[in-house]
Amino acid sequence: MIKIENMDAWGFEHAVRGMRNPMNSWDKSDSFNYGGSFILGKKDLKLMRKLIKAGNSHRKFLRQIFVSMDITAPLYWWKEFDTYKIGTTTNSCSTMHTIHKKEFTIDDFSCEHLFMESLMTLSKIVNVLNSYRNDYLAKNDYLAKKEDKNDWWQIIQLLPSSYNQKRTVTINYENILNIVEQREDHRLDEWYLFIKALKNLPYTKELFNEENKK
Repeated sequence: MIKIENMDAWGFEHAVRGMRNPMNSWDKSDSFNYGGSFILGKKDLKLMRKLIKAGNSHRKFLRQIFVSMDITAPLYWWKEFDTYKIGTTTNSCSTMHTIHKKEFTIDDFSCEHLFMESLMTLSKIVNVLNSYRNDYLAKNDYLAKKEDKNDWWQIIQLLPSSYNQKRTVTINYENILNIVEQREDHRLDEWYLFIKALKNLPYTKELFNEENKK
């Protein structure tokens, strides 16, 4: 399971301006703003494709186009996403500080592919987690700032990797290009759905489709 919300892209205008700095070719730019939206011109798009095809050192303008979004996904997916460290920023809901704040339910986990017997096992784990959560809450006096962490440790170390965590993520179009190239045929559904959402961002089809880079 993956849920992507509040997706927003910005930075095209200054990326195009910076892209034309090396050759002082600002007068050839044909992009413009219309009704509050940035319209990428054919000449600028052609140059972008040329620079993308030329390789990483030539397509620096991609790192100046940013995307922000809220992503809710299982920990096993986040573990793979965290390989994209450069140019990415994330703020997550903390499992360390807030894992005990609400009761666990099956809906907190990605379990759409589980067999019935596996789903029953997950249900039992959820019950165990809630038992430790209740014990933790009963034993700790937050006003006195005293904490018995034994039950908390049971939750943290027993928590399945299918647990869904929400993060607010900022990445750039260079990250997106790498993700599309490296993860498009990945076996996890989450990658397929994430890339599908990325391809709906402004001009990704025009920039990243292989036939358009020629």
